[in-house]
Amino acid sequence: MLTRWYQNLDDYIKPNKVLVLYGPRQVGKTTLVTSYLASTQFKYRLDSGDNVSLHDVLGSQRFDSILPYVNGLELLVLDEAQRIPNIGMALKIIVDQVPDIRVIVTGSASFELAGQIGEPLTGRKQTLILYPMAQMELKKYHSPYELTEHLFEYLIFGGYPQVITASTKEEKRVLLTEILNSYLLKDILELQEVKGSKVLLDLLRLLAFQVGNEVSLSELGTIVGLDYKTVARYLDIFEKAFILFELRGYSRNLRTEIRKKSKYYFLDNGIRNALINNFNDISVRNDIGILWENFCVIERMKYQSYTPLYANNYFWRTWDQKEVDWIEEREGK
Repeated sequence: MLTRWYQNLDDYIKPNKVLVLYGPRQVGKTTLVTSYLASTQFKYRLDSGDNVSLHDVLGSQRFDSILPYVNGLELLVLDEAQRIPNIGMALKIIVDQVPDIRVIVTGSASFELAGQIGEPLTGRKQTLILYPMAQMELKKYHSPYELTEHLFEYLIFGGYPQVITASTKEEKRVLLTEILNSYLLKDILELQEVKGSKVLLDLLRLLAFQVGNEVSLSELGTIVGLDYKTVARYLDIFEKAFILFELRGYSRNLRTEIRKKSKYYFLDNGIRNALINNFNDISVRNDIGILWENFCVIERMKYQSYTPLYANNYFWRTWDQKEVDWIEEREGK
């Protein structure tokens, strides 16, 4: 098992607080939590949002119904908590009414869970995001020389833990295709306002070829047959489903900045390559520049998240097409 940056969750679990652990499906959230539980001294309960009987208990929003479920616990862990109705209010009741209890919840799609827990848990939660394996995490297993030796493999197949540990290239390809189709897209298609996988795939494939370029939402809409607002909504969903990362154009004028086009990067190179079904070696590819740029941007984003380093990220392009690919603004500088 690959250990993660957040391996010791004791640093983040506090009495009468909720630790919210976000991240894409298959990135290792459940593995991280179960590994922690194997060594914890807390009296805990681990449950899943797939447990329908739990929906009635926590969805009731009644303390007299919830209390027997959590009575005597020091730690409650709910995996895929976004599937539980009224989970936000249930968690608020638990952390407000049960002395010294600690809570961990995981969610694969931040648009689902964040919408339910945002207001009820104001001041009662801490949020962590678990990404595909970062180079800073892989340093535990490889020397700098070994990381360099494996670098082209990460450019092609990305950093999902089970993909990294797969023994053959064919196994890696099959795993990435499964993660994309059976997990990432499945989460999005479960939303009522998103219908049809073909248009989602078409949109993502277009973006896969435009990594590093400014994206015109109107142009995307024309190609896939969607209006501007629908394209914007889908891109927002892709970002909250941990498929894409938006990088905005920098301007000293906030109003101008908002009007600027954005660039979009994939949170994992392997998912990007699965979309276009291209796992060829670096030596025979014509998109190596895209792979490098996507890899560097996402590795920096992971570093910022894990360190943590709080910054606003931008690219900068002047009217005469001079460009800086990455700008970090911290404390107004």
